[in-house]
Amino acid sequence: MSAHHPIAIVGAGVGGLTLARVLHVNGIEAAVFDLDVSAHARPQGGMLDIHEESGQVALDAAGLTDEFRRIIHAGGQELRIVGKDAAVRLAEEDDGTGNRPEVDRGQLRDLLLGSLPGGTVRWHSKVTAVRPLGGGRHELMFADGGVVTTDLLVGADGAWSKVRPLISPTRPAYTGVSFVELDLLDADICHPAAAALVGGGMFFALQDGKGFLAHRETDGSVHCYVAVKAPEAWLDGIDFTDTPAAKAAVLEHFGDWHPSLRAMIADADGALVPRKVHALPVGHRWDSVAGVALVGDAAHLMSPFAGEGANLAMLDGAELGQALVAHPGDTAKALTAYEQALFPRSEEKAGESAASLDLLFGPGNPHALVDMMAGYRTEATA
Repeated sequence: MSAHHPIAIVGAGVGGLTLARVLHVNGIEAAVFDLDVSAHARPQGGMLDIHEESGQVALDAAGLTDEFRRIIHAGGQELRIVGKDAAVRLAEEDDGTGNRPEVDRGQLRDLLLGSLPGGTVRWHSKVTAVRPLGGGRHELMFADGGVVTTDLLVGADGAWSKVRPLISPTRPAYTGVSFVELDLLDADICHPAAAALVGGGMFFALQDGKGFLAHRETDGSVHCYVAVKAPEAWLDGIDFTDTPAAKAAVLEHFGDWHPSLRAMIADADGALVPRKVHALPVGHRWDSVAGVALVGDAAHLMSPFAGEGANLAMLDGAELGQALVAHPGDTAKALTAYEQALFPRSEEKAGESAASLDLLFGPGNPHALVDMMAGYRTEATA
């Protein structure tokens, strides 16, 4: 016999957890299912800048603003932009007045997890199939043979969502940019030149359709994405199980770059991790389907070049929760209200992310990026 949950959320990322938290503080239970075996089974990624108009709004709706402020990374809004010659084109200190404070993604997720009753998240629950049962009810099947039914199924399960096909046939497409992710651990001691170059916050080295996007983490390490505008098959031709060979393959794309930048690849600690950057079409939307909702990347996967992904996921979760609270017993009306706000917001931010990708990996850098950042500062002080 299958178990039944009135609300089932697939995915324990920040979007799904924000939804569960907003429901919880309003007296509504939800079950969250995640494929990981435990909360800390894998790294959660690097730093996040939490936007005033989205992520911070969501945390306020979740009643977690004070707790959030305690995990802010002081100095994390520092910014540095260089060219392939490593010469600094822009350097801004974090004076504490910025409105997009940085936090460690893992710490933010732990904050959300700790705000939920024990047992809310069902770990080691990999969804293998979902199917409609009629009347807005759905059935979820899991890798271990388990089955549950639900009145409201929420896909918070990321880029390759198992829930999305219930309401949209659209799949993410390759954006033309690939990442190679790496770490420089204990940077001040073990990698002092890289630590000095990157600084205390966000770092960009961009030119010729490639570059380095790095940030200083709360543990003192430097987390870096080496980005290359390349065919989709590029990463497939590199053996990432052979780290020295993988480093050599990536370094081939940076032969005329400054030695201090090349050293960030050559001296990286541990294995390199390949990441192809995918996105859903700008303006992705669907006709409402009874008993199904999407949040975060499942709804509007976009390139990471506007820093919107986690922020929108949390705002999605908060607004879906608020819509369900505002329309008790009428899930259809709640979903309509949620989607009416979701679609235009997602389209706007996805457009901004796509435009940022074109700017970052187009001609004119690093000057184009410096000019864009200067424009942001002018808008902020206007």
